Amino acid sequence: MNILDGKKVSEKVLENVKERVSSLSKKPYLNVILVGDDAPSKIYVNNKRKAAEKVGIRSNVIELPSDTDEQTLLDLIKNLNYDDEVTGIMVQLPLPEHINKNKIVEAINPGKDVDGFHPENVGKLVLGLEPYFYPATPQGILMLLDEYNIQTEGKHAVVIGRSNIVGKPMAQMLLNRNATVTVCHSFTPNLDEIIKTADIIVSAVGKKIVRCKMVKKNSVIVDVGIFRDSNGKLTGDIDFDVVSPFCDFISPVPGGVGPMTIASLMYNASKVYI
Repeated sequence: MNILDGKKVSEKVLENVKERVSSLSKKPYLNVILVGDDAPSKIYVNNKRKAAEKVGIRSNVIELPSDTDEQTLLDLIKNLNYDDEVTGIMVQLPLPEHINKNKIVEAINPGKDVDGFHPENVGKLVLGLEPYFYPATPQGILMLLDEYNIQTEGKHAVVIGRSNIVGKPMAQMLLNRNATVTVCHSFTPNLDEIIKTADIIVSAVGKKIVRCKMVKKNSVIVDVGIFRDSNGKLTGDIDFDVVSPFCDFISPVPGGVGPMTIASLMYNASKVYI
């Protein structure tokens, strides 16, 4: 069993990003919008700010109260779209329930959409074209697999979860790399039997779902889930202690996908299209 060390690989990615940023004539300027007081979102935004500072990307966090109306947020995004100094825009999710997430995502200039969620970027991804930006977590996962020379071509990849942030783009990116992809979710029957056939497993559901009897020997397992168990300990979708002896590679929680998501986001933020 080998560990997919996201912390180590992310440092390498960030160092490469730092070199890229230092060579640019126009310096990236990332603006992150945070609406409300969601504690995990505040932590994540702070981590983004620290990573941006580390690689030389100028960043600005715009904090808005939870009762901010939708039009105010749309007007702010419009102003950032037209600001030639701003090269990247992020709206931290989740948003308060009274704001239409899809409308907000669609309002961002796709050339500044460093999250890679805009329909134009998603559409290009599905068509096998080069989007302005790939979604950070799936892109970070592929960076991690590449660092360990893990091949996807001809492999059976099972993606557990179908979110627009991880599951769907992950499946498409693996498909674009010539993997045979199965997407599983809460309505999938015989989940155990499907997982047993996987050469690569990417799980992003937020609950303990993959156990030792479910995995194929010498498989590669990527754990995207992160939550606290009944004892308050950070854990993921994979029962690490019982699964790890049976697989070839496995990512830990924490220290696996999380750092790669931040590094991937900084990679996106270092791209300047204006």
